[in-house]
Amino acid sequence: MALHLSVVIPVYNEESIIAQAAEELRQGLDARGLDYEIIFAENGSRDATPRILEELCSKNPRLRWFHSETPNYGVALKAGILKARGTYVVCDEIDLCDLTFYDSALPRLERGEADMVVGSKAAKGSSDERPLVRRAATRVHNKLLRVALGFQGTDTHGLKAFRREALLPVIQKCVVDMDVFASEFVIRAWREGLNVMEIPIQLHEKRQPSIHLFRRVPNVLKNVGKLFYVIRIRGT
Repeated sequence: MALHLSVVIPVYNEESIIAQAAEELRQGLDARGLDYEIIFAENGSRDATPRILEELCSKNPRLRWFHSETPNYGVALKAGILKARGTYVVCDEIDLCDLTFYDSALPRLERGEADMVVGSKAAKGSSDERPLVRRAATRVHNKLLRVALGFQGTDTHGLKAFRREALLPVIQKCVVDMDVFASEFVIRAWREGLNVMEIPIQLHEKRQPSIHLFRRVPNVLKNVGKLFYVIRIRGT
């Protein structure tokens, strides 16, 4: 029997915050009376993250984790979604775990108002407390997606909630990895004619990003170029 909710969280070298973040999220979901599971998609960690996850999951059957040897956010997130058993899935970030997003997004899915709800850092009414350079990078990335792929939204990366049954065929079509997988997922859902809704979020991260911003740029450009070819040239 399917669960009501699966939460999928990619994690990489998160020993400093994962135990507390997991406990706060678990308590919040319990307080809401949800039937849920939390899946930690650990990928390539070289610190104590795997050991901590093993200990956490051994104590609570609602928590699961799996290991991927190579650090790759997109591969880990996709694998976690495919392992999810919930009717609804939330893709969360270990440094966010903002339950107000769940409170806003899940009712919209349950009422059939949307197939996917994206928590946008750039939508009207949002609050983004990240450093200026990272806020600027988000806007440049979104502009690139609009120019290259015709995307009409304001954000693709970060918090997402969706009906698993409706979005599984979209997941199967995704071809890129790393950070750009999250963008491809949203863009393909939109291009497939699914009802993708954006809601503003209040973004306050618990720690600095685990991978430096400028180390991501070459991969982002490569994968957006691949998406342009696959979607706009080949039409697949």
